[in-house]
Amino acid sequence: MDIGIVLLLTAALTTMLMLFQRSERKRRLFVAIVMLLTGELIRLYIWYRGYHTEGWVALITAIVINLLFWLLIGRYNPVGSSDRIRVYRMDD
Repeated sequence: MDIGIVLLLTAALTTMLMLFQRSERKRRLFVAIVMLLTGELIRLYIWYRGYHTEGWVALITAIVINLLFWLLIGRYNPVGSSDRIRVYRMDD
């Protein structure tokens, strides 16, 4: 098992899951579609190179990292809405 590939795949999968987890509700469908396309590219890379074990280890590790992030930070700091953003000192 190549640890460099595991770290690379874990970083990519963790980023994808984190983007989906922290996206606002109105944009979640778009993020899911982009995530599916990116996930398909990652899956094709794993199959083409034969990194099946590394892919499963990276996926499980990414899920655990995102679950820990949600338990420790995400539950107490929910994603805000872009409608609630106010810009100060804008009179226009």
